Amino acid sequence: MQCLKCGAQNANNASYCSACGNAFAFSEVAAAQVVYKNHAGFWKRFGAFVIDWMILSILNGICIGFFALSFGAAIFSGSIGAIPFGLSMAFGFIAMSFALNWLYYTLLESSAKQATLGKMALGIVVTDDQGRRISLARANGRYWSKILSGLFLCLGYIMAAFTAKKQALHDLIASTLVIDE
Repeated sequence: MQCLKCGAQNANNASYCSACGNAFAFSEVAAAQVVYKNHAGFWKRFGAFVIDWMILSILNGICIGFFALSFGAAIFSGSIGAIPFGLSMAFGFIAMSFALNWLYYTLLESSAKQATLGKMALGIVVTDDQGRRISLARANGRYWSKILSGLFLCLGYIMAAFTAKKQALHDLIASTLVIDE
């Protein structure tokens, strides 16, 4: 079993962590036997991100096509309001793109599958620190925390390669784990 405090491996029937001395509660022992299979590594998580990025790019491309056709139709009709219409369409697309990305990640990661389509393809899931499905509120917090992970040359994402539980900054903030299914 893995210690929830320091991440060290211990015997399944241990009462204390051999590395840090942390006392295991009964719930930790039960959760540790279920949760800690293997933490998904940096490259597996990156691969899932690339798949998700491709899917979202296609969906956003469809939206751009719809907005471009609408704007083009307004311009060719000779309408005097084509420019304000075009600007409102651009702002509408930006809002729709943000909403699409937000809903994609929060709804899929808090669903019964516990994963986006990219994560499903690579056999990884998002859990809370006890191995349970995350709530919509936690998925929402995890999504918005990714802004911090992306700041300063994406160091928050790169952290996943170096932390004991392979957690990125947004995982630490939201108390989530990404593990192999």
